Amino acid sequence: MLPNTGKLAGCTVFITGASRGIGKAIALKAAKDGANIVIAAKTTQAHPKLPGTIYTAAEEIEAAGGKALPCVVDVRDEQQISNAVEQAVQKFGGIDILVNNASAISLTNTLETPTKRVDLMMNVNTRGTYLTSKACIPYLKKSKIAHILNLSPPLNLNPLWFKQHCAYTIAKYGMSMCVLGMAEEFKGEIAVNALWPKTAIHTAAMDMLGGAGVESQCRKVDIIADAAYSIFKKPKSFTGNFIIDENILKEEGIKNFDIYAIKPGHPLLPDFFLDEYPDAITKKMESSGSAPQLKEEKPQSPPQVRSGAVEETFKIVKDSLNDDVVKATQAIYLFELSGEDGGTWFLDLKSKGGKVGVGEPSDQADVVMSMSTDVFVKMFAGKLKPTMAFMSGKLKIKGNLALAIKLEKLMNQMNAKL
Repeated sequence: MLPNTGKLAGCTVFITGASRGIGKAIALKAAKDGANIVIAAKTTQAHPKLPGTIYTAAEEIEAAGGKALPCVVDVRDEQQISNAVEQAVQKFGGIDILVNNASAISLTNTLETPTKRVDLMMNVNTRGTYLTSKACIPYLKKSKIAHILNLSPPLNLNPLWFKQHCAYTIAKYGMSMCVLGMAEEFKGEIAVNALWPKTAIHTAAMDMLGGAGVESQCRKVDIIADAAYSIFKKPKSFTGNFIIDENILKEEGIKNFDIYAIKPGHPLLPDFFLDEYPDAITKKMESSGSAPQLKEEKPQSPPQVRSGAVEETFKIVKDSLNDDVVKATQAIYLFELSGEDGGTWFLDLKSKGGKVGVGEPSDQADVVMSMSTDVFVKMFAGKLKPTMAFMSGKLKIKGNLALAIKLEKLMNQMNAKL
């Protein structure tokens, strides 16, 4: 963990979405230095699935050694932003750091994203970040520290990151474009940077997205808090950067990243928008028949699946089932297969002994997976990793992502038999 230096003592940090998760973790790290924290968030009463309010966060901040000002702020409401900024200046005398952390997410494709959800993402992520920055800038200009930090990704234009959740990507990239523009606009006066995690981070929101069990593939919020803290220590000249948490902490001399893992040694989910090793990833995808379409190519006819391959695969799956597998999985999967030998199949790993069959299962499916028969056979034969198939758009998943990940483990056990 990155040690506190006391550098932020007496500084005022305005953080949107600070009642829980990453926002609160950044607040607590700064509070240990004796910073003043403005908690600009909308939760005043505990949510059944998302614990924490602006008042409980304020108590934790005070206990950590900071001063807290809880403000009710929905970043879609310009008046609420202005009021919070005014209160902050009145109570603490100014604003030194702004963290644009508030964000809305919906990982849905174009036809499945309701207009209401599109508006929410655009208004919270892009517009909210823009307006909160605009309100804080006059005060940031007067500060010696003067930092804006947006929790948003590097601007990666690989179509892979647009095709499955176009609206979310546009809304997040809007935050990153604020960094690009404002860093240049306020050069020499305010440092403006973006921070993004290399891996999935465990928060209550992640539990809702990924389902139970996803946390073992995540890092703790502490890694983002430490990375943010290391950015705040830098001079105003450090601006216009799109920073990945692990990279900046390596520069700080941190070598052991297991300290940040929920389950040290367990494989981690890579975060969205990063082609960490584009050559290696592309080679890996090509070798498994799922190269990302980065440029226009002549259409190739897909390799034909041998007749009955799907039926044969399900037969082997059926022979592999037992009560232990059912007990360990507890999920019903529905496969919508397109192409020759396609159709709808199910794998019921809730009923005693497990069941496999054509058509719909008797109970509602927890996970629906859509793909071609070719991709299905390759996945179950271990020739194509489901993660790669999903990231390249060859596999579509609806429902509980954590249960989809459980199926990947099950496939690995079956590969030997296929």
